[in-house]
Amino acid sequence: MTAAITVEGLSKRYRIGARERRQTFREALVDLAAAPLRRLRSFGRSSYREEDSIWALSDVSFEVQPGEVLGIIGRNGAGKTTLLKVLSQITDPTEGSARLRGRVASLLEVGTGFHQELTGRENVYLSGAVLGMKKREIDRRFDEIVDFAGVEQFVDTPVKRYSSGMRVRLGFAVAAFLESEILLIDEVLAVGDAEFQRKCLGQMDSITEQGRTILFVSHSMGAVGKLCPRSLLLERGQVRASGESATVIAQYLGSTPEAEDGRELQHSRQDPRFAVTDVAWEMAPGTRTSQCIAGEPATFVVDIDARQPLPDMKTGVLIHSPVDGGLVAGVWSQEAEGKVLRLEEGINRVSLHLDCLALRPGRYSVEVHVVEHTRGPKAIVNVAEPLVVLGSSRLESSGNLSWLGRARLVPDVECTQPSGKGRK
Repeated sequence: MTAAITVEGLSKRYRIGARERRQTFREALVDLAAAPLRRLRSFGRSSYREEDSIWALSDVSFEVQPGEVLGIIGRNGAGKTTLLKVLSQITDPTEGSARLRGRVASLLEVGTGFHQELTGRENVYLSGAVLGMKKREIDRRFDEIVDFAGVEQFVDTPVKRYSSGMRVRLGFAVAAFLESEILLIDEVLAVGDAEFQRKCLGQMDSITEQGRTILFVSHSMGAVGKLCPRSLLLERGQVRASGESATVIAQYLGSTPEAEDGRELQHSRQDPRFAVTDVAWEMAPGTRTSQCIAGEPATFVVDIDARQPLPDMKTGVLIHSPVDGGLVAGVWSQEAEGKVLRLEEGINRVSLHLDCLALRPGRYSVEVHVVEHTRGPKAIVNVAEPLVVLGSSRLESSGNLSWLGRARLVPDVECTQPSGKGRK
């Protein structure tokens, strides 16, 4: 099978302090006329010094098969956006090559490709024409685009008068609904509100089912883990890891999913009928981590070894402030529609899934409670390793953070018996 995207030895160097952009014909003529004067001014001086440049990408190679969804992750400045700009032909590579087979739609920043003086309607048709679509093809998808973006009232208003949220909604809708074979998406979903993000992720699920090829850049490890079977980790412009998303995300977060030793547990109260044998937190399914990101999905996983069937149990994870040790948040299994847990004999894994970890950045102490739903005897376990929450500007700007006083974090709950897990 011929790859949809082939990248070989791709490198991109920027001159520090220089502005690189594509030139119009008029600008090229002016630049040509001014060239002799620039050469005279630089006479006797070196025109280029290695220390005056930075390699945003360095020898990047990978392939993406048709219909594959590839995640691109890494810290700020790792080269993610530069990679997508080269693939979108917004900027030229310094070395190497990139070949994309099929029509390409890009959503790299708010309103990418929109003409600010044109209306929303005109920009939809302009974007479709750039993709090589016929007017009747755009007509067929136009109502879906406008409805998804929620800009019906303003569709004939110039885009320059749109809010940033309106522009990103329309930009995503255009990229998602117009019929391109390849879709390049940068970290733009953070601009929208929570409801819009849910719509976008749902639409991306639909796009993947259509067999379209997607490159998805995001700082949301939950979204990457959910949407992308495979990911690349970029670090200082180079590919540091490539493979199954759970493994790559774990490396990015500084842990390994294969770790089975668990965190050190201190049992302050025990019950002879069962014991807590392991506690972990995850930002993507099956990906243990020591660091979570504020505002992103997270899962608390508790392994319980039951010596007998226990039909009426509940599990809670209590999170204490790094400032004064006070209780900040509680995550209880019974909060999920009053659900009680039935523990079978042997190892039971209770997973408490949170859509949003609404905690400020910091190091939190964690306490796990397992108790009969009827307030019977219980086990209390203190986890020696702290829960480290990293900052998120998007969540902090929303003000939706817990810090003082108790907050209820309502989870989705799953209780399973992991295969191959014997009694410890």
